[in-house]
Amino acid sequence: MNQISRRDWALMAISVLICLLPLFFLASYVASKHAAARAVLEQLEPRFARLLGLRASADKMDAELNLLGQRMSQFVYPMEMDATQAGNEAQQRVRSVLTTAGLTVVSSQVLPTKVEQGFERISLSVRAEGELIHLQAALAVLPSLTPVVLVDGINIQVVGLQRADKPQRLGTELKLSVLHRKPA
Repeated sequence: MNQISRRDWALMAISVLICLLPLFFLASYVASKHAAARAVLEQLEPRFARLLGLRASADKMDAELNLLGQRMSQFVYPMEMDATQAGNEAQQRVRSVLTTAGLTVVSSQVLPTKVEQGFERISLSVRAEGELIHLQAALAVLPSLTPVVLVDGINIQVVGLQRADKPQRLGTELKLSVLHRKPA
């Protein structure tokens, strides 16, 4: 019977190791790729969960967005309306309030717009004359207008001579503004 010598055992062991060495490198490569993929998945999992949460609450967010649009329309002219149209419409509403309150509108004009944080501020300058009670009535109604008319400044002066038998006539210059949603 042939005995396998130590040298033969050593050569067989080296041959087996050489054959197993590529498998070891392949296994370590696969393990490192698996660990890297697991790390990427762990990193993406919170993002994916947030996206699923957003997707699940899409209807609620749409409803809130519609509600926000409705609330914004109480304060701001819509972007579908041109800024010039919005300014003219605001000017007509203010003139109507002042004349309904009993003031005489001497002049009114729409001033150039200024851009502020996604909105256009349309300034109005209105000069009116009348009695103090009429001015108070007009100023009481202006805040109730929608979209909102903001009072930026007011200058009141006495017009004519002061007489004890007649109410004092006042000249009022109103600096007003309205907001218009700027088209994107």
